[in-house]
Amino acid sequence: MKTLIKTIALSSLLTCSAAAMAEQSDYKLMVIETATAPQPLEQSFNSCALNVKSKNYAEAEAICTQAIALLKDADGPKFKVRQLTSFALSNRGVARLKANNDTGALADLYEAAKMSSSTMVSHNLTRAKEELSL
Repeated sequence: MKTLIKTIALSSLLTCSAAAMAEQSDYKLMVIETATAPQPLEQSFNSCALNVKSKNYAEAEAICTQAIALLKDADGPKFKVRQLTSFALSNRGVARLKANNDTGALADLYEAAKMSSSTMVSHNLTRAKEELSL
């Protein structure tokens, strides 16, 4: 029964797309709409964005990593799980970039871009490469 509820909740989430909520130095942070996902996943996504916006970059990185781990166990359509994982990687990449972890940030942003053709993810990768003069 718990798996069924988790699948239904995740399915309702996965029918919605993440939206750009916040900008931090022209980077796009993705969040999940309230009450459309299992609470731990929604909380991880939204807390990550909030911590980046609040300049708590180490905390944001840890929370984004938690969201990525939760998505690895997700039971939804593979395309949507990949898209949400891409968004979580992009958010973590922004947090890492702001924390001056350029190597980790670029690794996350390139992986996110490989996983999803999202314009927000592509924007973050392009913006990071410009900022780092690559």
